[in-house]
Amino acid sequence: AVERANLLNMAKLSIKGLIESALSFGRTLDSDYPPLQQFFVVMEHCLKHGLKVRKSFLSYNKTIWGPLELVEKLYPEAEEIAASVRDLPGLKTPLGRARAWLRLALMQKKMADYLRCLIIQRDLLSEFYEYHALMMEEEGAVIVGLLVGLNVIDANLCVKGEDLDSQVGVIDFSMYLKSEEDIGSKERNVQIAAILDQKNYVEELNRQLNSTVSSLHARVDSLEKSNTKLIEEATKVDVEAELQTYKHSRQGLDDMYNEARRQLREESQLRQDMENELVVQVSMKHEIELAMKLLEKDIHEKQDTLIGLRQQLDEVKAINMEMYQKLQVSEDAMKEKNEIIGRLEDKTNQINATMKQLEQ
Repeated sequence: AVERANLLNMAKLSIKGLIESALSFGRTLDSDYPPLQQFFVVMEHCLKHGLKVRKSFLSYNKTIWGPLELVEKLYPEAEEIAASVRDLPGLKTPLGRARAWLRLALMQKKMADYLRCLIIQRDLLSEFYEYHALMMEEEGAVIVGLLVGLNVIDANLCVKGEDLDSQVGVIDFSMYLKSEEDIGSKERNVQIAAILDQKNYVEELNRQLNSTVSSLHARVDSLEKSNTKLIEEATKVDVEAELQTYKHSRQGLDDMYNEARRQLREESQLRQDMENELVVQVSMKHEIELAMKLLEKDIHEKQDTLIGLRQQLDEVKAINMEMYQKLQVSEDAMKEKNEIIGRLEDKTNQINATMKQLEQ
């Protein structure tokens, strides 16, 4: 978190210093301009923060070219800049290609657009960065918002022939240690603050500048062909006109911001409703648990009653068995008595026959 905060502060100072010096410089910037060189160094450090070490076929690779190369899949207009970087002669390392990509994106005035479409795809970005990386956190979104202010700068950078592979990116802190007298007039600071105040509007870009960006993109292509005539025609008036157009577009961004705040309030209310419903469900769960405990107690009581009834049933069965045995004894005695009665009847019949004979 401390590293992210430090990098964010350095990015703010670098972008603010670059815009201030460019507006006071009053002409197109080239590759040897020190604030511009420091800006690329700071951006390189921001993109390297939290970068995962990826294992390649021969060694371990840790470079920012991987996530930057992913932009052309998310932003169709970035295919041209990626193809231009691959076709540049003399670039042998992925870091050199990444540095060339940053310079071409600045000349196209599309760096904020390219990086914005990259940071919103966190599921794809997580393949290259750790979860705590600057590009994965809020600081990355703030830096992308600050990059929108660089659209007022015209840069003429000669990428071909420049040794981008072996450059050492060291931040020169002495450039940012300035006194109040070196900052400039109050009116100019207000204008620069208005340009840099974009971190709350990262998700929405100014649609009114599309035609201007297209014309500037065509101008950058012509600059790559070393057309010196366009360099002479780039004046301070063009920069001020673009700055005025950008100020007019602030009203549209404010409306979008208010709409976003309204949606946030609605989502907050929906979340509160969901939390209330969750409380109701928790109370219902407690009631159900209490009912289950009472039901278990009732079941235990019924089980005790059932055990008592089974014992009584066993006793009744024992009594029935005893009565059955007695019944068997009684039946045996009855059979014996019936046999005696049968023999007595036979004797009686014999006596009756004898008496009849005696009577005769």
